[in-house]
Amino acid sequence: MLLWLVELAKEIQIFNLFRYITFRTGAALFTSAAIVFLFGPAIIASLRVRQGKGQPIRADGPQTHFKKAGTPTMGGIMILAGIVGSSLLWADLSNIYVVATLLVTLGFGAIGFYDDYLKVTKQTDKGFSGKARLGLEFIIAGIATYFMMRAAIAAGPDGSTLGSSVAFPFAKDLLLNLGLFFVFFGGFVIVAAGNAVNLTDGLDGLATVPVMISAASFGVIAYLAGNAVFANYLQIHFIPGTGELAVILGAVIGAGLGFLWFNAPPAAIFMGDTGSLALGGLIGTVAVATKHEIVMAIIGGLFVMETLSVIIQVGSFKLTGKRVFLMAPIHHHFEKKGWTESQVVIRFWIIAVILALVGLSTLKLR
Repeated sequence: MLLWLVELAKEIQIFNLFRYITFRTGAALFTSAAIVFLFGPAIIASLRVRQGKGQPIRADGPQTHFKKAGTPTMGGIMILAGIVGSSLLWADLSNIYVVATLLVTLGFGAIGFYDDYLKVTKQTDKGFSGKARLGLEFIIAGIATYFMMRAAIAAGPDGSTLGSSVAFPFAKDLLLNLGLFFVFFGGFVIVAAGNAVNLTDGLDGLATVPVMISAASFGVIAYLAGNAVFANYLQIHFIPGTGELAVILGAVIGAGLGFLWFNAPPAAIFMGDTGSLALGGLIGTVAVATKHEIVMAIIGGLFVMETLSVIIQVGSFKLTGKRVFLMAPIHHHFEKKGWTESQVVIRFWIIAVILALVGLSTLKLR
């Protein structure tokens, strides 16, 4: 929205700053953090009154979690307010990648909100129908992927298939053209990312910091992929327009910092599915837009690990009647083994940092 101020740069030189993605990314970060800090207490107070008993606690979960009973959920509202409000101010709203990313973020956030609402009102860990929820997520993700694919094809040279292709790390020219099937592939990546972050969000601050780490990593990737000079130097695929996604990712970091202030142990609020689904979907959308879907599995390796632990646990129990882990997702397994919540959270943060560095290293290893 504020990008139009560039037109005044001839008269007032300081407005020339608004041309630069780096400046607007920093501004988006501080703006989103300010929104969450300012409105967070009022939102928490309102949710506490409206929800009464708060988020239901799993009866089979670690004993230490029972003291969290009564903590309100749907804190993702705070995060979404920061991200969307800041993005509307600082991002280029005519950019298709910005629009697609905000579409997924708000769409997944709405699905998560309804899921949280059902859980709170019914006081059960069973919310929205799994099939219906996944179906809606795939529709939203598929629409976003289609328009991003078309934009990438239109921006490339004649006959370009980059928009419908999967790129591979460590290889400059290796592309797998999926054609229209890329819509299903991109949709799967976005839905998987959303639900992976959702599964990880089980301890105070556990999902928030890894999401910020992923956002910072993809902020760098988006900026480089959207800049012809840097993309050529690093031998990564140049996707015109994706640099603008760095602004949204800056807003994610700011909103995450603001939310972490209230979510730090003992949490005053949980982000709930409202926040985790939206944030995961956002990261997944950026990965699809920048052609770094496979790299996302490295940078977001913590989320992959959490998801695989659930798949392995369920599969093993159905096939053999035995469980591989004491409890899934895997962060609960370590709690059952005697790790304190803070030990699990901080050690998982360390893993997220290491994986992000490994993922970023693929940018130069071509």
